[in-house]
Amino acid sequence: MTEDEMKGKARELKGKAKDAMGGLTDDPEMQLEGKIDKLTGKAQAALGKAERDLRKQDEEEKDLDRP
Repeated sequence: MTEDEMKGKARELKGKAKDAMGGLTDDPEMQLEGKIDKLTGKAQAALGKAERDLRKQDEEEKDLDRP
């Protein structure tokens, strides 16, 4: 798991908590912040996964090129 994946998952969890807390306290601004954090976290995690997949693919191609 890459650093971006870990940070993204953490931000997504933080966003879920903010969204829930905003709903419980009837605070639409906090809910919105939570939704933004969730989406940002998902995007960051996806970026990290893409990076990991590309590195893996690059390593596999290097292995194929070796005699």
